[in-house]
Amino acid sequence: MQVVLLQDVAKLGKKGDIVNVTEGYARNFLFPRNLASPASEGKLKEIHTQRQTQAAKKQKEEEQARQLAAKINNLTVVLKAKVGDAGRLFGAISSKDIADGLKAQHGYDIDKKKIVLKEPIKTLGTHRITIKIHPVAQAEISVDVVAVE
Repeated sequence: MQVVLLQDVAKLGKKGDIVNVTEGYARNFLFPRNLASPASEGKLKEIHTQRQTQAAKKQKEEEQARQLAAKINNLTVVLKAKVGDAGRLFGAISSKDIADGLKAQHGYDIDKKKIVLKEPIKTLGTHRITIKIHPVAQAEISVDVVAVE
């Protein structure tokens, strides 16, 4: 018997999958718990349209991410920090500081979790930073750390 899963079911499939199960399993376990419904023509068409809209939405998000990556690629963010001896900073420049600087100086609101720092910046100078906007789009910016006068 073919059923459409309404929720994820362990060892059977994910929500929206069409699977073959025995009639007893469907009637006694899946249907009473609202985990699945019979695979009628109407239900199959509904799932098909949902998948199409999800694919279109995903493609639109990827395109927007690529456009944003192209816009912010090679931008320079200037951050000021207090400096101690030998050009070492008091504290460090974190991904939050970079995100705040990017918003203040260029108007792009990037989540700090998308900024990839191997370790916090603790020295003056220019540093290349990668921003992973989306799994298919990333950009590199320059962060110029200068001393506060």
